[in-house]
Amino acid sequence: MLSNIGIPGLILILVIALVIFGPKKLPEIGRAMGQTLKEFKNSTRDLTNEDDDDSSKKKSNQ
Repeated sequence: MLSNIGIPGLILILVIALVIFGPKKLPEIGRAMGQTLKEFKNSTRDLTNEDDDDSSKKKSNQ
């Protein structure tokens, strides 16, 4: 989906975000989004690992 935006569209989005939030808030917002994505990835990784563990336990019990 991001590849459909292109460089000019990405620059436009960044300029609009700069105007709306201001230069002091953008680093805080970026940091918060990064932490959120990191937590989301870790949670999904943990869930998939639990599913893999459960399925391997079921196979070994059969």
